[in-house]
Amino acid sequence: MFLMRRAAVLSLTRTNCCRTFCSSKSLQMERKGLVLGVFEKKGDEGSLHLTEAAEGFDRKVSGKLSELLKISGPSLKKGKSRVFYGVHKDFPCVAVVGLDDVTAGVCTAENWDSAKENIRQAVSTGCRVLQDLEVNYVEVDDCGDPQAAAEGALLGLFQYDQLKSKKKPKLTVQPHASAEVAAWEKGVLYAEGQNLARLLMEAPANHITPTTFAKTIEERLAQYGNRVVVHKRAQAWIEEQGMGAFLSVSRGSEEPPVFLELHYNGSPDGAQAPLLLVGKGITFDSGGISLKPSASMDMMRADMGGAATVCAAVVTAAALKLPINIIGLAPLCENMPSGKATKPGDVVTAKNGKTIQVDNTDAEGRLILADALCYAHTFNPRAVVNVATLTGAMDVALGSAATGVFTNSDWLWEQLHKASIVTGDRVWRMPLFQHYTKQVTDCQLADLNNIGKYSRSGGACTAAAFLREFVTSPHWAHLDIAGVMDNKDEIPYLKKGMSGRPTRTLVEFAAALAHNK
Repeated sequence: MFLMRRAAVLSLTRTNCCRTFCSSKSLQMERKGLVLGVFEKKGDEGSLHLTEAAEGFDRKVSGKLSELLKISGPSLKKGKSRVFYGVHKDFPCVAVVGLDDVTAGVCTAENWDSAKENIRQAVSTGCRVLQDLEVNYVEVDDCGDPQAAAEGALLGLFQYDQLKSKKKPKLTVQPHASAEVAAWEKGVLYAEGQNLARLLMEAPANHITPTTFAKTIEERLAQYGNRVVVHKRAQAWIEEQGMGAFLSVSRGSEEPPVFLELHYNGSPDGAQAPLLLVGKGITFDSGGISLKPSASMDMMRADMGGAATVCAAVVTAAALKLPINIIGLAPLCENMPSGKATKPGDVVTAKNGKTIQVDNTDAEGRLILADALCYAHTFNPRAVVNVATLTGAMDVALGSAATGVFTNSDWLWEQLHKASIVTGDRVWRMPLFQHYTKQVTDCQLADLNNIGKYSRSGGACTAAAFLREFVTSPHWAHLDIAGVMDNKDEIPYLKKGMSGRPTRTLVEFAAALAHNK
């Protein structure tokens, strides 16, 4: 399949992540650019260490590129770029980007592969520079890692401009002088997955309701035929399941809830226990009766980031044809105030029969996840991973550096940690002590309280402890992504806006699990 795509070019179209085929004739009519890499050689001021592709290009132009680099200023630092014009007749614009040290690799202090991160950052910089110059066809140096280069290109160029009359120019991206088409295509699919999550998270809440969210994912999965089954469960089904916690959140909104259930059957062994991915799907969170402050409330259109990343990961797994069975669950609803809304102090009953005193209606994510986790266990899963923009306390604790992971399984933690090192989308283990459990089980009116006894202390930890009350699987992890929900300028290859993190880490985790029996 990958070899058939050798002649394909990658075009960032309306969704910024679609592929298109272009004929050589049409390419000749386009403004073409080239992105090439150069390493910074430590301790040898002024020296050049070009990538293999850059060296090949330099030979074609009789050393003109290296000459221009030497006379145009100091050596390029990591993530910086320099554009040259008229160097080669086929590429009127050539962007050379800095890759830092050629010896970079896995950094235990940073918990990621520095070489891969450097490539993502450099390639995204080069592509953006050429896009600003209205170049519409770019070939990219893979810089020794085609997957990372493809990820950097597509992630760096993503722009949510669907609702704007003036849009960024479309940019077609293709690998330059690379025979590793399969690795490049894998990077494309990883990036497209994250961009799908970004697309869903960035869209206004009146455009992405529970119903339209489910429809969008169903349409994305339609091409994968009998390997994927989609169930869009309506309110009547949710009521039949006894999901009282979920319904207590949705009741305040005029938008009907949807319980989205995705089955990807990729394993040749139909009896293989599935990986369960569960995502919080609050398509808009006003806080309910415990109303949020109006400042930045618009950001709560992305409170379905857990559902977006989980569903995007399932779509990507299907595109990659991973040999694994995955079930994705996304309880989708709005959290709104109204005469029907749940009131602070109300007691509701979850699917497993546990009663919950709802003292804060803005702690709603854990309520819908509680019922989804109970349902997840009916599939006898291999492991359960839930993802949610759950607590502001997680943003306070870790900021945007990493996703917080609470888990009852050392094995599962190791798998997620290894995956995050590869993707550069890091995770960090958080405590799941009985100390926190006591704070949610010490409740006046019910079995559990939806907020901790000491509400200002350890909020992310008490939320995780609450969720654990609905878990029986020995391999469960809760990923709190509140801190990584959006990007300002922290991740250089992501523009400002919703981040779609940690979609690629979920995909890499599933891919490793698929090949590790």
